[in-house]
Amino acid sequence: MGSSFEANRFIATSVRSIPRSGIRDFFDLVQGVPGVISLGVGEPDFVTPWHIREAAIYALEKGRTSYTANLGLLKLREAIARHLEKSFQVRYHPKNQILVAVGVSEAMDLAFRAVINPGDEVIYHEPCYVSYAPGIALAGGVPVAVSCKAENGFAVTAEAIARAITPRSKALVLNFPTNPTGGTMLRAELEKIAALVKQHNLLVITDEIYSELTFEGDHVSIASLPGMVERTIFLHGFSKAYAMTGFRIGYACGPAELIEAMMKVHQYSMLCASIISQEAALEAIKNGEPATIQMRDQYRLRRNYIVNAFNELGLSCHLPRGSFYAFPCIRSTGLTSKEFATRLVEEEKVACVPGSAFGASGEGYLRACFATSMEQIKEAVERLKRFVGRLR
Repeated sequence: MGSSFEANRFIATSVRSIPRSGIRDFFDLVQGVPGVISLGVGEPDFVTPWHIREAAIYALEKGRTSYTANLGLLKLREAIARHLEKSFQVRYHPKNQILVAVGVSEAMDLAFRAVINPGDEVIYHEPCYVSYAPGIALAGGVPVAVSCKAENGFAVTAEAIARAITPRSKALVLNFPTNPTGGTMLRAELEKIAALVKQHNLLVITDEIYSELTFEGDHVSIASLPGMVERTIFLHGFSKAYAMTGFRIGYACGPAELIEAMMKVHQYSMLCASIISQEAALEAIKNGEPATIQMRDQYRLRRNYIVNAFNELGLSCHLPRGSFYAFPCIRSTGLTSKEFATRLVEEEKVACVPGSAFGASGEGYLRACFATSMEQIKEAVERLKRFVGRLR
């Protein structure tokens, strides 16, 4: 006797309409292909520095296996506050303006769910990390994309944001340095955006996870500009700068009222971040800067090599000022970004992510992550040369 149960009809409409991650869809294709060189996953190839891993081991040995406060360990929040004042020129009170989360991904989700009402419009710049638009939609909001252009170094302009603002606009999401383009922002443009935000009474949610991986110039947080700390939710974490992706540890900072609202969601969904990860994060933020600088110097060398290689191949590629991603234009080949990436894997076993995975503005581009060894990058470039040569 057959079952009449139809599981699909029980899926929430908001979830049904959300597409799968374009990154993960593509890497399902890559799985099982032997000999692939991956320039795809946005993860440092460096192992977490030993002194940070040792802090996690020591926490276990001491029996530090309990829950923490919903906001996270106070000693970690105090260290975060000192770090942000020194490095970002922003001040937050550790007792009620900082929340430790399970990665920046959870912190972003908490921010969306805490502030978005059904129908609120949230502006974000594109190409962008894959979770922004779905996260806004899952919280009941309306994602509004603003395109960034290669000729502007993939920075977002105040003028473009102004055109997207409507009476229903509630928040602006920023991510600089940007995944997938490596775009950064200059202070002068951020000041124009800050003026616009204040004029229209918007909230800013800024994801600055790649800030330590800024290669040229100084990183400027919009939260540090006059009158902005009180209307900004500042998100950061440990995955990229300290090679701690698997520890899943990030944090959110902002006005006490907004952090309290985010904590309410956090306590009923996640409760707290892992105490072991928090102990490791404390060691990272106190003593991890030398390792971060060494990793950044290596990324800079790899960036210079791979960007030069793309340009020599006739695949125009701007020089990313931050992050560990190159974003070459592949339109000259006549292929879509998905066709190019798929054939590159099938024919030469090099995995990159189609630019279309990062929104409509990413079509015609390819994301190549250079957080892998120079040896692997050089071999990938040789394979790219063969592949592009056959297309012409």
